[in-house]
Amino acid sequence: MKKNILNIMIISALFMLVTGCSISNNDTESNGAAGKELQDIIENQEEGTSMNNINKEEKSKIEYIKIIPDYKNSRYKEIYLAGGCFWGVQAYIDRILGVEYTNVGYANGNSEETDYDSIKRTGHAETVYVVYDEEKITMDELLGYYYRIIEPTSLINQDAQYRSGIYYVDEEDKKDIEAVTEKEQDKFSKKILTEIQPLENYILAEDYHQKYFERNSGDYNNIDLSKISRVKPEVSIEDYPKPPMEDVRKKLTDLQFSITQESYTEGPFQNEYWDNEEDGLYTDIVTGEPLFLSLYKYDSGSGWPSFTRPIQWDVVTYYMDESLGMNRIEVRSRSGDSHLGHLFYDGPVEEGGLRYCINSGALDFVSADDLEERGYGKLKIFFE
Repeated sequence: MKKNILNIMIISALFMLVTGCSISNNDTESNGAAGKELQDIIENQEEGTSMNNINKEEKSKIEYIKIIPDYKNSRYKEIYLAGGCFWGVQAYIDRILGVEYTNVGYANGNSEETDYDSIKRTGHAETVYVVYDEEKITMDELLGYYYRIIEPTSLINQDAQYRSGIYYVDEEDKKDIEAVTEKEQDKFSKKILTEIQPLENYILAEDYHQKYFERNSGDYNNIDLSKISRVKPEVSIEDYPKPPMEDVRKKLTDLQFSITQESYTEGPFQNEYWDNEEDGLYTDIVTGEPLFLSLYKYDSGSGWPSFTRPIQWDVVTYYMDESLGMNRIEVRSRSGDSHLGHLFYDGPVEEGGLRYCINSGALDFVSADDLEERGYGKLKIFFE
């Protein structure tokens, strides 16, 4: 079987020499492997140059790569919401079905640069950048959820840092925002003080502020999700522990083990899911942790399953991969630490520009019709 795997790797290496594993429907470009001898590539595959060979202590010292999609020219809508401490606002907004992406930062201050220690001086508001899908949630609905968790009439909460504000990037949104706010005014005896302004500036906050409540689960449990009628289900790492290595070896085929534990790459167009068009869920073959939805799968022309985003942004981790003479971003599963594939920035612009190029051998597919039976019933809401 090992010989068969090596043959597959030779085919994959030849393909990557030509494509750099970066084919897209719009562009075909080498990622720098063209000048490398095939024998060197095979030797690298045999040596398993990857995160799998780095021990836990060394791996903990490696800085994670920050991934930020580009939604400026996408099909999605953008809005910036300030409502007090952005930790809680982000945790709440993130759980609304139809919200695709969030980060936190500082908006509409009197300078183009600031940080957490400077915002009282620069006049910026703690703000959540929200990307949402109009096909799943309207602006009226999103702002309705927003007004349920802020105190828009309080002068105390209108100081620079913690003031409430709705900052738009599309001038056409202004009338809709004002209309929603006018309806909300009927619920208050005092005048709503929430700012409604075009976005003037936005500075991304420090890493330790991003997804703060997700990384501090004790605080996250204090978020009142009862105010959300359609809550996005959460994928929790605790539900998908990695089995002992002995069990992993027994569970996986030789090829699946080589991919997930030794960072091998399967052959393009010769794998199980590259052209699978069925609705469903893709999970980590090792732990069963949900990773990708068919809703975000597309044909990149690469010969490997390609996705524009994971089911939840934190179910995968990222590392620099300099193997095969290329500089790539390796994608690994969160719980199982399985090698999945690589991330490229040549994905569909209308979906945020990311392409997750994933090995079929790292995945298990669960049909949408079988989600309940397989223990993933809470995820059926994504297909409703």
